[in-house]
Amino acid sequence: MPREFTHEALVDGVATGDRRAIARALSLVEDRDPRAYELVKALYGRTGGAYSIGLTGPPGVGKSSLIAALVAHVRGEGQTVGVVSVDPTSPFTHGAVLGDRIRLADHFLDPGVFIRSMASRGHQGGLAEATADAVLVLDAAGFDVVLVETVGSGQNEIEVQTLTETVVLALMPGSGDGVQAIKAGLMEIPDVIAVTKADRPGTDALVSDLANALSLVPSGPWEAPIVRVSALERTGVQELWERVEGHRAFLGEAGRLAERRRQGLARQLRALASERLARRVDAAADEEFLDGLIDDVLGRRLDPSAAVDRVLDRADLG
Repeated sequence: MPREFTHEALVDGVATGDRRAIARALSLVEDRDPRAYELVKALYGRTGGAYSIGLTGPPGVGKSSLIAALVAHVRGEGQTVGVVSVDPTSPFTHGAVLGDRIRLADHFLDPGVFIRSMASRGHQGGLAEATADAVLVLDAAGFDVVLVETVGSGQNEIEVQTLTETVVLALMPGSGDGVQAIKAGLMEIPDVIAVTKADRPGTDALVSDLANALSLVPSGPWEAPIVRVSALERTGVQELWERVEGHRAFLGEAGRLAERRRQGLARQLRALASERLARRVDAAADEEFLDGLIDDVLGRRLDPSAAVDRVLDRADLG
């Protein structure tokens, strides 16, 4: 750690919103540096003040443009915003392929906005353990709103619910995304649905399909509204934010927010435990050891189940 940041200085820097300290803290958690655990532990008592919003949807749907528009709108209301964009991971460098989003470039110099692009590191749902800690860092830094953009869409994208309190699903007309979302069972995930690039042909058909799909989902006290948005033309952005705020107000009634956070934390703890165990298994099953097991299985001297037991024993998980 650079000399200017002792552990105490880093904690204090994040807590006071120092941008260099925040950037350093995020680098530690993304790299899974051992110091990150102590850092998050020290910061955790300062969290709980931010409202977290997840934005998910297929690649190319315009999530980054939508986030840029939302950031501009929220800043116009005087609130500060932290953004975590989870990018696909390069199989060669394990870094974020897309890097800091070009669409968000207008906000880079705004002291009330902090944007961080993080690699998913191959995690199926696009959310690594580091993402959860990054949200905590931005929360501890005092940002009013934390936006989490996740890569792709599919059953595993339900993981965004573990980190956020309101989930926005973005879909666009003319791509078949609506049909795929319905087939994948994604309609139970969002709290708000944003139909992006709403100036394109096929918008009405997509909205109709989504409304029909939502009618088939078991309804509760909250029904996900569908909002037409064109981020580049800045149309529908205010309505989208109002719907998000409406969901936040809904959660504030009858203890729903506390219950949402409790359920999300229960899923998050299981996911984080599984991820840590997976890393221990990967570390224990080195190439030489694994090659030996494979030879034994191929030679019928060992069955696959017994081979797995040996891997777990080596990782002290048996």
